[in-house]
Amino acid sequence: MIPFLSLKDVTALHEPLITEAVSRVVNSGWYLQGQENERFEADYAAYIGTSHAVGCANGLDALIWIFRAYIEMGEMAPGDEVIVPANTFIATVMAITENGLVPVFVEPRRDTLEIDGDLIEARINSRTKAVCIVHLYGRNAYTEQIGRICKEYGLKLIEDNAQAHGCRTADGRRTGSLGDAAGHSFYPGKNLGALGDAGAVTTNDASLAETVRSLANYGSTRKYIFKYCGRNSRLDEIQAAVLDVKLSFLDEDNDRRRNIAHYYNTHINNPAVTLPALLPDPQNVYHLYPVLCERRDALAEHLKTAGIASLIHYPVPPHKQECYSEYSGLSLPVTEYIAAHELSLPIGPAISIEEAAQVVEAINAF
Repeated sequence: MIPFLSLKDVTALHEPLITEAVSRVVNSGWYLQGQENERFEADYAAYIGTSHAVGCANGLDALIWIFRAYIEMGEMAPGDEVIVPANTFIATVMAITENGLVPVFVEPRRDTLEIDGDLIEARINSRTKAVCIVHLYGRNAYTEQIGRICKEYGLKLIEDNAQAHGCRTADGRRTGSLGDAAGHSFYPGKNLGALGDAGAVTTNDASLAETVRSLANYGSTRKYIFKYCGRNSRLDEIQAAVLDVKLSFLDEDNDRRRNIAHYYNTHINNPAVTLPALLPDPQNVYHLYPVLCERRDALAEHLKTAGIASLIHYPVPPHKQECYSEYSGLSLPVTEYIAAHELSLPIGPAISIEEAAQVVEAINAF
């Protein structure tokens, strides 16, 4: 069986350094808010290209704290609207509604599967306070058009960088440094993955970073002094130490993903399967390799029979989920088409070209 992603194999790529890092923390006797967090936050901020990185418990919390911080700072208020791609993992939307803000769904482009910049301006009104873009599947979703719109209308630009660690724009900037703030997830299956849940916020705004740090530590500005009603959302020392080890290999691991993606791009030849539109290398780190197929479920079963695992991202879009039933009547045909036809192929730093060849052979035989 070719797995969709073997976390055991991914971890093995960086042994024994990971075990050494975990042992160092265990033997230190200091497990929260220590030197490992300080080191990783400094290294990750430098890598992304921002002045600040603030560790937190997970990627959803990272986005929640960004919006909450803007509310505490008086930049937003409950009832304000945030433009968000309709085609995304539900966490992006949950971070908005968790803060009493209103998501305004914008369709993706059919070729890129990312938010369609041509549709954003028409959704802006006096209540609009931000645009949240999602670098979905590892692709850069930022465009100069989106940046211009945010500047012209005075909107915050927030990035969901949960799937695109290490991705760059055409001019060399990394995703996570393009807007006012960015949320990052280090869920184990991400390009930069921890050994459990973990996340971070990156920003050049010192006040925002300070507010996020307080909110994620019960709302505390100093010990036993609480400015905000926050929550416990801290990044622990073991995860910080593991992430710092893996960060030094991130570009190398992303290159491995690109090698597999290039093999798929140049060898899959089946008119029933639509490949993702190509972007130059720096602009896609291939967290996922999504294809579209009219007979998606039959293709998945065909691959399973051939011993190849695949996954759907995501079978039910946010506006069709029961928890967001108030949006179920929206007409978002491109998003719904993607949900009904997308299938993700195995990709990751531990997959070999030989395994990729088996995937290609099975797809071409479908």
